Amino acid sequence: MATPPREGSAVVVGEKGCSLSSAAVYSVSRGLSKLFIDPVALKKLCQRKNQPSKPVSNTAVVQGCILTVEESRATLAVLLNKFVISEFPVRPVIPLLIQKTLVLAAGFETIDFGSSQAFLASLCRLNEERCHEIGVTEEEIAVLENSYASSIAVCALLDCCASALVRVSDAVAALSSEAARVDVSLFDLPVSDIGLTIKDESDVAASMKAFLYGSKLAGKLDSEPFAEIPEVHGTLREAVRVLHGRTRVELNTSVKSKKVVGSGIHGKESAFAASALRLAIAIQYMSEASYGRAELVVASVVGEELRSKVGEVFQKECHCIAALKNDVDSIKRASFNYVPLLHQVYDLLVKFREILAWEAALALFAIEVDESVEKAAVVPLESSKSEKKSEKKKKTTLGKGTSIVRQLLKERLSLEADASLENVMNLVRVAHYLAGAFDPKDSELDTLIGNLKEIVESNGGRRLPKILKGSRDFGKEQMAIRERAFSVIVGVFKKHGAVALDTPAFELRETLMGKYGEDSKLIYDLADQGGELCSLRYDLTVPFARYLAMNNINALKRYQIAKVYRRDNPSKGRYREFYQCDFDIAGQYELMEPDFEVVRVLTELLNELSIGDYEIKLNHRKLLDGMLEICGIPSEKFRTVCSSIDKLDKQTFEYVKKELVEDKGLTSEIAERIGDFVKKRGPPLEILSELTSEGSQFLGNSEAVVALDELKILFTALDKSKCLNRVVFDLSLARGLDYYTGVIFEAVFKGTTQVGSIAAGGRYDNLVGMFSGKAVPAVGVSLGIERVFTIMEQLEKDRNQVIRATETQVLVAILGKGLALAAELVSELWDAKIKAEFGLTKRVMNHITRAKQTGIPWMVIVGESELQDGVVKLKSIETYKEEVFQRDKIVEELQRRLGIN
Repeated sequence: MATPPREGSAVVVGEKGCSLSSAAVYSVSRGLSKLFIDPVALKKLCQRKNQPSKPVSNTAVVQGCILTVEESRATLAVLLNKFVISEFPVRPVIPLLIQKTLVLAAGFETIDFGSSQAFLASLCRLNEERCHEIGVTEEEIAVLENSYASSIAVCALLDCCASALVRVSDAVAALSSEAARVDVSLFDLPVSDIGLTIKDESDVAASMKAFLYGSKLAGKLDSEPFAEIPEVHGTLREAVRVLHGRTRVELNTSVKSKKVVGSGIHGKESAFAASALRLAIAIQYMSEASYGRAELVVASVVGEELRSKVGEVFQKECHCIAALKNDVDSIKRASFNYVPLLHQVYDLLVKFREILAWEAALALFAIEVDESVEKAAVVPLESSKSEKKSEKKKKTTLGKGTSIVRQLLKERLSLEADASLENVMNLVRVAHYLAGAFDPKDSELDTLIGNLKEIVESNGGRRLPKILKGSRDFGKEQMAIRERAFSVIVGVFKKHGAVALDTPAFELRETLMGKYGEDSKLIYDLADQGGELCSLRYDLTVPFARYLAMNNINALKRYQIAKVYRRDNPSKGRYREFYQCDFDIAGQYELMEPDFEVVRVLTELLNELSIGDYEIKLNHRKLLDGMLEICGIPSEKFRTVCSSIDKLDKQTFEYVKKELVEDKGLTSEIAERIGDFVKKRGPPLEILSELTSEGSQFLGNSEAVVALDELKILFTALDKSKCLNRVVFDLSLARGLDYYTGVIFEAVFKGTTQVGSIAAGGRYDNLVGMFSGKAVPAVGVSLGIERVFTIMEQLEKDRNQVIRATETQVLVAILGKGLALAAELVSELWDAKIKAEFGLTKRVMNHITRAKQTGIPWMVIVGESELQDGVVKLKSIETYKEEVFQRDKIVEELQRRLGIN
């Protein structure tokens, strides 16, 4: 689930490489985020050469369409995005009016979305503008009438809320399973890879087993509401995924046709209706199953009197289940009245959320009052050994996952003073609070979902060894992406004449220390082995410098792709073990010659990896030092001040200023002077011109003058190489590593996947000399490939593309158990350089399913009849066409079709 931005954040439309998400629309609808047009996109709207046609003073008014406040705000967000990404020459006046409207505190329920004229009129009334002065053009009418904004907006709200409940519902069902003493073997489904189950169902079953692993409460209960969890929850997952895919596409698709939509059935809205109806049916099944589980949980409450009282409260307060089936029938009847239909599905989802909250509240209550369930993880210290043993015998334990779920939900309830589980009447308050906690508007929901995801991922159906935080395994699909990326990267490096180099994963500790400034604390130290203090390498640059010094090498252009290690706090795209891809040029060259090539290599890498929009922030270490000297900072504080400045990409200047004053000992006035400088960023030649203009303080500093002269040469070369447009001159870039001496740069991805910097580098003229005493100037770049993989994986998911993990061209399908026959035939294909696999089974559909699932394009089929006739069948998986060939001709035929000489 993409979680909504939190309160106070901003959603920007039109930013290059970014797209509008359901989570962002939801956040705007709830007033959690403000919506803005990207300044560059707004400038383009204002500068379009093709002028719009003459404003139309009036259009036919279609039936009025008044939405709820949240739906209106969501619709405005969608419309604003449609205008910004429009291919038509629309004017900026309406987008700016929409942006202005979204800032208002009230009045959204008065906006009429029934027609372009009604919409514009209601917007003008809200903003006290004169409608006839604004008007509306034919192109703008096309955007307003053909964007289906209301339908898309409500679907976005549905998508965000439904996605949030997918993993929560699994966790609540697992908690109910514990309370009702369910037979865990109900969830023993085979994995979907072998083709015997539906993937969503097997994934749900695996999640349930992960939550329930280690449970001692498992009983014999196998009632239908629990037995059907994989199927019912799997159906919800599938319906949510379909709706999400369609919504994601439609949110960011520009209007193509100028035809103004009138009344009738429209394809896009019909497709939305079909997706929503599918989700409504899935919600109905989920609600009925959740309610059924809740009833069984009530029946499991210990104590007849208490059980009766709990049941009475539940029946009285959770009454929305009664109307649920009628609601679904009503939705089916409204299947061509689109926005009301989608609104009804949203209401249905809210009811399901309430039922799910009741199930969770009852499960927590049933477990809490059951004295046979061990609730404390630690036995009291004052207990004797014998007492501890007897205590353990009396108590039964929850599963490792469900015990965490219970604790997470109880921690949430502690936020409400009276949400005590000891009091039956408090069940109403608890259920109400949990219903709110399961709504994406709750700022803690994304944390809860992240914790639930971690439980599932770290506690599989069979308890396997846990992987260390900050490291990861790579499955077959991920390896396919990695190998493709590495192939591109090595190709770029070799194109520039670099040679490969490899160095040990560990170095003497003295080799690494003193090279990374404050980041030296992140170096992994190893245990003492034979009197040598060793550490895992932090990067590939210091080992490269050590290699040059050891071997007395004065010049080398090298690349290295290898793992490095950092004792860091893991986060998305940030690991403790990860690959770096380094390209370095060492040796004496003409001024800025290698610097230019290294930056050029970086742009080629990021372009050919096709990850989307990015920028390369660039600065110069001598310019930084000159700036600090101008501000009156002593030279011994340069590096520590730079480490603070380098945080400006993640922190506000106020935060950095506080650190400079309180931790680094600068005066407030000096910190403010630094702020005036580091806020300068923009197109390289423009900023360079400003810094070298008459009166610039930098011209009075010798270090700064050297840096500016070098940057002028570099920018001119990059401009001639047609890659300067990717570079931003940024005086806040300070790169914390101690060994940089000249140009420094950092590449930042500008898409929706937030991963931070994806590459960095610079000039380090003195590093080799630290080892040998001999100066060998060098400049290099390091690509943070793990973060690039994160982006590439997300792009593959967004495109819904199947990733082929193998390059197999042919599947030899033996209809039987003839291994000798398979060995003979497949060996001939292997000897002919054909990539092939084989399988032995009498069921031809099993062979076909295998070929489809793994993307193998051709099958060679051999059964008894083919064997007797001395022929084989060649089947195309794409066309399903079969042809018969003589046994001794099949290799030649396959070589011809596959283009193998």
